[in-house]
This record gives sequence, C-alpha cells and structure tokens, in this order.
Amino acid sequence: HNNWSISSNDGQNLLDPGDTPMENLQFLTFLCAIIKGVDEYSDLLRLSAASAGNDHRLGANEAPPAVISIFLGDELTAVLDALESGTPLKSSAHDKEFVIGVDALPNFPKDATDRNRTSPFAFTGNKFEFRMLGSSDSISCTNTIMNTIVAEILDGFATELEKADDFEKALKELLIKTYKEHKRIIFNGNGYSDDWVKEATEVRGLPNYVSTVDCMPHYTDEKNVRMFEKFKVYTSTELASRTEILLENYSKVINIEALTMIDMTRKQILPAVMKYTKDICDVVASKKAAGLAGGAEEKLASRLASMTSSLDNAVEVLENKLIETKTIEDVEELAKYYRNEVFVAMQSLRAVADELETIVSSDVWPFPVYSDMLFKI
Repeated sequence: HNNWSISSNDGQNLLDPGDTPMENLQFLTFLCAIIKGVDEYSDLLRLSAASAGNDHRLGANEAPPAVISIFLGDELTAVLDALESGTPLKSSAHDKEFVIGVDALPNFPKDATDRNRTSPFAFTGNKFEFRMLGSSDSISCTNTIMNTIVAEILDGFATELEKADDFEKALKELLIKTYKEHKRIIFNGNGYSDDWVKEATEVRGLPNYVSTVDCMPHYTDEKNVRMFEKFKVYTSTELASRTEILLENYSKVINIEALTMIDMTRKQILPAVMKYTKDICDVVASKKAAGLAGGAEEKLASRLASMTSSLDNAVEVLENKLIETKTIEDVEELAKYYRNEVFVAMQSLRAVADELETIVSSDVWPFPVYSDMLFKI
C-alpha cells in the first residue's frame, strides 16, 4: 500500500479534516481537488499499477478491483452530501457504537475509516491509501502521477478563485460544483462484488481496464500529455518511450512465463503422467490375468490417456502462438497478441494440467500439489 498525503511547507497536513470537517474549507478544497483529479485521470492511476503479474491480482485474491474508485467513509460522504444539498450535517459516524452485549464491557465507537480493504484508493483518517500497487512495483510512478494530477486540478481552482469578488462564496460554489460532477467516483461499498463492477461501468460510466494492455496506451492520450508537459514532468517523447518500454516488458514477462510453462509440461508433467498411466495399465493387465474385474483402473487409464492427448495438444497450441509472436513488429500489437492469444493459450494449458493433478498420484506428480501447499505447510 502507498500512503499519500499533502503537507504545507511548514508541515501542516492539508488532508487533516480536524474536529469539524464541514467547516474546514481548506480541507474540503484539497479533498474535492483529489476527487476530481482521480475521476478525470483514473486511467493514469490504473496504469501506474499495471504489470503482467499484477493483472493476476487485481479483481481477485483479496485485492482491489481494476476499477478505480475512492472510499471516503460514511462520515466524510455525509459532509459532502450536506455541502451539496445546503442542509445541516445530521450525524457523524463517530457517534455510532458497537454494542457488545456484555454488561461488564463498555461499548466502543465504530471506526470511520476503511477496514475491509476492498477499495483501491481509500481515505484513512488524514491520508489516502493507494492499494493497487504490485509487490514488485516502485511507488515513484504512482506518486508522480498523483502529485501532477492534484497540481493540475488545484491550478484550475486557483485560476477560477482568483477572479472572484467574494472568495468564500465562490469557493463553496466551486466545491459543490466539483462534488456534483465527480461524486460518481466515490464508492463506500464492497469492491469485491461483481455487482459493483457492473454498476461502475454500466451506471456510473467508470472505466474498467482489466489488463496492462488495456490501460498502458493511455499514457499518451492528448489530455495526459498536455498535463505532464504543462508542469514539465514528462515530454510527449518521454511518455511514448515509457509506454513502449512498459509494453515491451509486459510481452517479455509473458514470453518467459510461457516458455517456462512449456518446459515444465514437456519435461516434467507429461513424463510423469505417462509413467502413471503405464502403472495403471500394468494393474489392469495384472487383474485381467488373474481373472479379476478392473473397471475402475480401466476408466482411470482411459481418462489419463485422453487428458494426456489434451495436454499435448494444449502445449502444442502454446508453442505455435509463441512462434507467431516473432512475426509481429509493432510493440503495442505484440503486447495485445500476448494478452489475447498467448495468455489465453497458457490458461487453457493450465486448466488441463490442474485437472490432471487431481487424478495423478501425488507420489508421481513432479511438483508440490495444491493440497499440500495450502494445508500441510
């Protein structure tokens, strides 16, 4: 997780809501700037956490979804809703308590911050927590993007407010307008839910970049190039270079993984399955010689033979896909081919190998089986 906040030059945390966030216009200004920035530049935040390895993680295995959203919590959301509607703030999440049901123990207040870890970008007291980064990722890309995004939005705010005759009135109007236009990015619910992905994309119109290949080309979108060049962070040439390097790296990683998978299948899995099939066939022959029924063994031998053919076919398909990659010169097209063809072929090969693992004896299987790794460590 990448903890991100903003401080002034004298050390004041500008994301500290204080005891009365409804009256803290400085805090609300920076909060609304972040909300607007994340909504308008969610493509950049998504690609800052994009990699071949992280594609497996996002949206699965207790990780945030690939859809960018902001968790504010009920308390801050209520503050912004009250600001938008012009009505008094009704209640605070801090007023809510857990009722334990044990007289000897006191009730204790519910925490207003996010504890379920399903949001990719969550406000946690006096900072934001970006949870999409992969374990091998540097935080520099995300922080560079966040800083530039917020600088862009604050620059726009300053330009508008500098023209105002009544500063406080103009600021409140700006905050209300910003929240109305960008509150679609705020989601305090369960990010793991399939319903959320559907709501995000179909109802709220939020982008869902499932893979690295989907989001990385957006580095060079006109709006993104214009913003980076405006603040002299990157030039258009540097952005194009980064895009090409990252896509090339994606292709290389998938290529290495595919070659490793082929090697494991050809040199370890297939020989092990063939040996086990021979052992089962020997049992069938022995039973028949003794005049015994070998129905179960015959069924297993037949299934093993069929799946061995399926495994061999799947690895051959993957090998042919890798041969095809050598004919593609364009970096983006090559990355797309690796994602849409090679990666899919790898998934098909794995599915057959996973099924074989369930019917081949663990004594013969060349790798630690899932059950041992999950339950016997």
